[in-house]
Amino acid sequence: MTGQDQRHPGKQYPRPEFPQQDQPHPGATEDMAPRPDHGESTYEGHGLLEGRHTVITGGDSGIGRAVALAFAREGADVLFTYLPEEETDAQETVRLVEEAGRRAVPVACDIREEAACRDVVDRAADAFGSIDVLVNNAAFQMAQSEGLEGISTEQFDRVMRTNLYAMFWLCKMSLPHIPEGGSIINSTSVQAYKPSPHLLDYATTKGAIVTLTQGLAGNLAERGIRVNAVAPGPVWTPLIPATLPDTSSFGRQSPLQRPAQPAEMAPAYVFLASQKASYITAEILNATGGTPLP
Repeated sequence: MTGQDQRHPGKQYPRPEFPQQDQPHPGATEDMAPRPDHGESTYEGHGLLEGRHTVITGGDSGIGRAVALAFAREGADVLFTYLPEEETDAQETVRLVEEAGRRAVPVACDIREEAACRDVVDRAADAFGSIDVLVNNAAFQMAQSEGLEGISTEQFDRVMRTNLYAMFWLCKMSLPHIPEGGSIINSTSVQAYKPSPHLLDYATTKGAIVTLTQGLAGNLAERGIRVNAVAPGPVWTPLIPATLPDTSSFGRQSPLQRPAQPAEMAPAYVFLASQKASYITAEILNATGGTPLP
């Protein structure tokens, strides 16, 4: 690839022929082909988050791992959550954070439970004393070709509790520990604005996250806490082979004709967490590969 190709956003990560692949939920990074790029050899820190204490849900893989790596290289300590069955991926995130010289606190839990969210916040407060940045990133989706009729009550409940209830609990419980100048960053999605029929319940939660983000930003402005969100388009993470039936064409729908790598999402979270974004709150930062959103 030429240097000019590396600067072209559609060619920076040439789209390989993704082989069709399926994994049981929640998926594992080591079983993906090709392996996602989290910025291991490319992300360079500039001290933007020096001394910050951060919490990231779903930090074991995908966007969460990329954000954890970037935060650590920017000088932040990182507590992150993961499901117990994601232990192998979680230990790799620990390695990357510690390799950057920062403290990693992995917490295996299911954030669908209010008590688990309380424990996450308590452990962060005990470990760090404060929570400067809260990143609500963990999410669950499961494609249903039958649309609404294919969504069971059990699935709907799991999507709502993982994507919305946990965010509500963690924001509310973290507030006593977030100082002035602190930041909350939520992960929404292109699905919030352009819902796919096979991801109806997931898209519903992502739309709600946009509203929650903007409303909470107004609620917390006087306290000096900024609240923003990132809206990714298609991103190559373990959730994709674990929840979508067709991986071979994943990402082709974006104008750049490829999915993003997790490493391409991390700078958005770093920017919103940093003081460089001090006048930005209630913002949805779109990272969709060219799909226009409101």
